[in-house]
Amino acid sequence: MLTGAALLGLLSACSTLDQGKSPALERNANWAVLPFENHTETPMAGSRAESIATALLSSRGIGAVKRYTGEAQQETLFDGRDAKRREDALAWARSEGVRYALLGAVDEWRYKVGVDGEPAVGVALEIVDVDSGATVWSGAGGQSGWSREALSAVGQKLIRKLLGTGLAGAR
Repeated sequence: MLTGAALLGLLSACSTLDQGKSPALERNANWAVLPFENHTETPMAGSRAESIATALLSSRGIGAVKRYTGEAQQETLFDGRDAKRREDALAWARSEGVRYALLGAVDEWRYKVGVDGEPAVGVALEIVDVDSGATVWSGAGGQSGWSREALSAVGQKLIRKLLGTGLAGAR
């Protein structure tokens, strides 16, 4: 006979999360979502995760959220310019008076190969104090879903879980 915990485990998709403690953040400060790095073979995976993260920040009551409009996305797999893009985006955020920036990297964004083709997502996020350049929170996770579940839905669930901890101390 299955116990309640075992049954719950069977009914939920697999996920793994590692994240830091929630920092004290100013909810009404100016925030920006900066370009997410795409470490996958899936075109625009970083941009997709970025859009989800922007919407989730707003839905969690974060004040003004800006998006970087400069050269945001890499055009080729592992083009080696991630550090330069990050520096440029942080400089833009400083010039816009942004207090906190959300940055990220997408390490997996695909449907697994096989009969079921389950969606699988891997994301790392960090919240940076723009003035100092210091990372005040970071988290990483991976999650898979069921065969008929949308890839974007699995990504949204994972990013929501990560941001839930990262923003828990926001006042």
